[in-house]
Amino acid sequence: MSYIDGFLAAVPTDKKDEYVAFARIANGIFRELGALELVECWGDDVPEGKVNSMHTAVLREEGETVVFSWIVWPSKAVRDAGHAKMAEDPRMQAMTMPFDGKRMIFGGFELLPL
Repeated sequence: MSYIDGFLAAVPTDKKDEYVAFARIANGIFRELGALELVECWGDDVPEGKVNSMHTAVLREEGETVVFSWIVWPSKAVRDAGHAKMAEDPRMQAMTMPFDGKRMIFGGFELLPL
């Protein structure tokens, strides 16, 4: 069964082009490592909540945009192996993230049988 990695981050709005370039390279590497689908979404209509929101979740600062993305893997085993290889990939090590990775939220998810 497919396995999903989900990501939420705050990216400086003026670094959108840098983020797109970064994502294109990273997504190519993920595909080489077995990912089936990769989706990158730039926040357009992301309301701020009264108690919590995507903005507060990533500690978004003035001049940043919330980005939501996910990767579809064929299985958790393929995802785990891909993550291990990615951590050692010199292309990934050479890249600089155009956002504060410490505020990125991420996790792995099993699909629900609906």
